Amino acid sequence: MRPDDEVEPGSLLVAAPSLTDSNFKRTVVYVIDHRPEGTLGVVLNRPSEVAVHDVLPAWGPHATKPQAIYIGGPVEQKTALCLAALRTGFDLESIDGLVGVHGPVALIDLDSDPDDLAPKVRGLRVFAGYSGWGEEQLAGEIDRGDWMVVSGLPDDILSPANTDLWGRVLRRQGMPLALLSTFPTDVRLN
Repeated sequence: MRPDDEVEPGSLLVAAPSLTDSNFKRTVVYVIDHRPEGTLGVVLNRPSEVAVHDVLPAWGPHATKPQAIYIGGPVEQKTALCLAALRTGFDLESIDGLVGVHGPVALIDLDSDPDDLAPKVRGLRVFAGYSGWGEEQLAGEIDRGDWMVVSGLPDDILSPANTDLWGRVLRRQGMPLALLSTFPTDVRLN
């Protein structure tokens, strides 16, 4: 069994407390695509100081609060990705401008008309850049203990900025992972 066998679109990569890389310390990454050639996801808990309406004025009013661009990862930070959670009762396949990721979560084509799509989603978030891993790279990082793979929920992509998403995701896993949610940000202050 490969270390990344549990990874699939819609799963979360939760940074282990020992992962100190500044791009990923205490992050939660939502997996958008996972194939043998590589994996693509976005960091869910890194809001920037830049408002969506400053970069994508038409989408600004529709973004979930805080209406900030989130830092999706260190790769291609001039590229914008948008994830949305669909409202109940809408069929993803019948809506132009959406590409299904997992369940009610979809990628939005930012060239689409936001006024057409907004009534069909219950929330959306815009990300600058993404997190990416080449072939075998994520498997190696999981095997080393850098990431924990858990199931994601649609509401994870809409989590408010002032929420400790990292801790919340770990707490809902049950023991022993839930215990990691109490790990101090800086062990020297413990």
